[in-house]
Amino acid sequence: MHSKMAKILASILALGLVAAACGNDDDAPAALEAAQEATAAPEPMDAAPEPMDDAMPAGTPCDGEIDGPVTLTLTSHSSGEAYTGAVESFNAGPGAELGVTVELLDLGESAYEAFIVGAASANDLPDIIDMDGPFLYNFAWNGFVQPLGNCVPDGGLDDFLPSIITQGMYNGELYSLGSFDSGMGIWAKRSVLESVGARIPETSQDAWNAEEFDQLLRDLAASGVDAPLDIKWWYGAGEWRPYGFAPIVQSAGGDVIDRSDFQSADGALNSAAAVEAMTLFQSWANDGLIDLAAVDDTNFINGDAALSWVGHWMYNPYKDALGDDLVLVPLPDFGTGSKAGMGSWNWAMSSSAADADAVWAFMEHVTSPEQVAAIAAAEGAVPSLQSVLDADPTFQPGGDRYLYVLNLQGAPDIAVPRPATPAYGAIRDAFSDALADIVAGADVQSTLDDAVEAIDDDIEANEGYPIG
Repeated sequence: MHSKMAKILASILALGLVAAACGNDDDAPAALEAAQEATAAPEPMDAAPEPMDDAMPAGTPCDGEIDGPVTLTLTSHSSGEAYTGAVESFNAGPGAELGVTVELLDLGESAYEAFIVGAASANDLPDIIDMDGPFLYNFAWNGFVQPLGNCVPDGGLDDFLPSIITQGMYNGELYSLGSFDSGMGIWAKRSVLESVGARIPETSQDAWNAEEFDQLLRDLAASGVDAPLDIKWWYGAGEWRPYGFAPIVQSAGGDVIDRSDFQSADGALNSAAAVEAMTLFQSWANDGLIDLAAVDDTNFINGDAALSWVGHWMYNPYKDALGDDLVLVPLPDFGTGSKAGMGSWNWAMSSSAADADAVWAFMEHVTSPEQVAAIAAAEGAVPSLQSVLDADPTFQPGGDRYLYVLNLQGAPDIAVPRPATPAYGAIRDAFSDALADIVAGADVQSTLDDAVEAIDDDIEANEGYPIG
């Protein structure tokens, strides 16, 4: 076994992490409980880990040559067929020609952050890191990953969706690229909506307003639906809750942090408008309109829930089960327009990459049209390349997933990027904890105030996350 991969495996055993093969958030609960402590935001560091001794200057990691043969380690959130296929096709094709071999290690989604932090502390980072979008900013600030810089050829970004470039930027430099972007909305059964006389919105511009959505939930309950709204509560704490429900606060006119300088959440997360919106959300839980008892993804398919508030990853199973009765509608408008989450898993080059040009060769392969099409299809996600997107009728006007495209085209006013700040881990955990307390009946204002305090304490402990 390659020595670096052996060290990485040893690090996993030492940390006691579970590598669950989680292709999507809907699979995550199998490992969530076991890895709950590992996935919590780390305590504020007194100082960032020492930069890698062999790190290249920022922005110029590539020298145009591969000093092969070289074996690269890749830590991924999935070992699904699309991901193993991408590695295998690289190793058999361009990798074989260039003298580059990639070894994939599936970390799953649940224990990812803790592993990377531990590997960095041990100076044993993998060469290529597949990470969820918001991990990037803390990883970049800590020096775990480096800018792609001159590795990207002229014109090399022309086919990428603007949202992919936005996600990959930190401190004015491009650090990552993804094979897909995310989609966010509510999946519904057209026949059920029609049975209660509900109109069916098609774009964010004609989304149900909060009062209309509230009435719809109550009409569905009165029609005999046990708990009309599926919100995937069983996914547990972690990235799903801020990704899925920060759009409520943002639609109301608030946010999870003040983005003018990323130094405080006060006045954004705990604003009067945010409190009002989250109080309405709480009433749905109190009145039994949200399915909090679901333990898997079948409740929407079998009719126990009529609406499923979820991301792109449920498209494939929902479409297989419901066919043409499946319809995608935007999230409700809580006052300033319907909002949605955006961003997803992306590829980055670690600061200790064995050969930057070799890493770029793999990244270029895994973001090629063929691989983007395969990976996005497996994830039910929005392809990261415009050419691939244009070739899929489900993303065209009248298609099942056209709303996702409209949302991303409307970013940041509709699809809202997650905050590009190293404090995101604290934001994620504070919001997730607050949402759990709100659903359980806690006072909304004081709960959001506490979340603000937790976020601001983290920022203060890290001296505002200074750059440079």
